[in-house]
Amino acid sequence: MTPGRVDAAERGASLDFGRASLARLSDALLGGHDHYEADREAMRRLLAIAPGARAMAKEHRDWLVRVVRFLAAKRGVGQFLDLGSGMPTAENTHQVAQRYNPEARVVYVDNDPVVQVHGRAVLEENDRTHVSGANLTVPAETLWDPVVVEHLDFAEPVALILCSIVHHIDDFARASHIVRSYVDALAPGSYLLLTHHVEPEADGPRRELARLLESTFQGTGLGTVHRPREQIESFFTGLDLLPPGLCLLHEWWPDGPRLAPLSELNFLTLGGVARKP
Repeated sequence: MTPGRVDAAERGASLDFGRASLARLSDALLGGHDHYEADREAMRRLLAIAPGARAMAKEHRDWLVRVVRFLAAKRGVGQFLDLGSGMPTAENTHQVAQRYNPEARVVYVDNDPVVQVHGRAVLEENDRTHVSGANLTVPAETLWDPVVVEHLDFAEPVALILCSIVHHIDDFARASHIVRSYVDALAPGSYLLLTHHVEPEADGPRRELARLLESTFQGTGLGTVHRPREQIESFFTGLDLLPPGLCLLHEWWPDGPRLAPLSELNFLTLGGVARKP
């Protein structure tokens, strides 16, 4: 359940199967079935530039699974607000959280109508997991959405998930305001889970790839921005980053020795988990 860039989101979601969406592109990369030709064409363009994109999509999902498992099983977190969580697929947030904490409550937020329809169908018999159609780029709308208000208690700790979201918001000041608005609404003991595309520090193939990705998808609703590490770190201001800190996704407490080779894309995304004191 992933939003488009801010300008597209503010115009409102609409059904346009001739235009690729981030949610359906992610579904295609993960081997799902809920996407259309426009999404497959976007995937082909992405794979032509970055052949490791399928593997990186799985890497991102695996990171989220590890973090949710840790918070539900080891930190006792019982509420999850998953913003822009993508099309329902294997090992969704609610499946992982409720495996370790059957009482865990999860709310997914996405303004993509296709994602909402699929999500509600999948979750029809799960009374502890719900889908909101709020615009996540407007925090007040999301935080006061009836689905969110009914099913999450913000007086208690909540895990806020912003996985592969913030780098789709072009303006840094706007992105910072959005993240801070959500964090300010969280109770002490809550957690922020955030991943973001990072600007390589040195000139070379990775920086060239980052620029190519940005220029290729600019204006398509699939665009992204790679930010310096310092800017990404600023999203965690006032929070306590858990070890190993803000790092490459495959470095965040992997489940075992690495068997798959790393691609250049593995070095263009950072992830971090932080607790609100």
